[in-house]
Amino acid sequence: MAAVLTSMRALFAPAPAFVIDHETPADVVAREALLDRAMGTDRRKKSSEKIRSGRIPAEGLAFVARDAAGHVIGTVRLWNIEAGVSREGVAVEALLLGPLAVDAAHEGKGIGAALMRAALLEARKRGHGAVLLVGDAPYYERFGFFAAKTQHLVMPGPFARDRFLAFELVPGWLEGAAGMVVASGRKLGGFARRYAA
Repeated sequence: MAAVLTSMRALFAPAPAFVIDHETPADVVAREALLDRAMGTDRRKKSSEKIRSGRIPAEGLAFVARDAAGHVIGTVRLWNIEAGVSREGVAVEALLLGPLAVDAAHEGKGIGAALMRAALLEARKRGHGAVLLVGDAPYYERFGFFAAKTQHLVMPGPFARDRFLAFELVPGWLEGAAGMVVASGRKLGGFARRYAA
């Protein structure tokens, strides 16, 4: 009887308002349109974009949120970077998160938080040590991002120091890291250029 009740509940359970999924090449146009609406067309002038330009996201770390009809209503991507160098002069491998955006019609439903959790969980599973971003500190602090972790690092071009945040997936990963954040990920080419557009 219990199995029948559980089965009936599953039949009549409401469909989820959204799902988090890996980005596919078919999502490019919708993702770019969403980013333009959410951040404006001048978003490409930001310091973070200088790092992302000409690169593709880190392996397995590009996500979208889809509504019940399968439309892209949110996006987040992570990028391979070197977060300066260690005290020993060795490049500190890390990830740069961004942009994170949710369609205005779907804000306030926890989509941004779900994208963040999915991205950080997958980054940890893949053995990455830290994630950096430039964003609103009060929003990102709830996920463990703080400006103190980036105090000896700089972004290319202008950036707001209080918005330059980091989260260590491995405690102490950024300890002693200093210098310029630079891209280290895979470069665009051929099919990849069309995919990441």
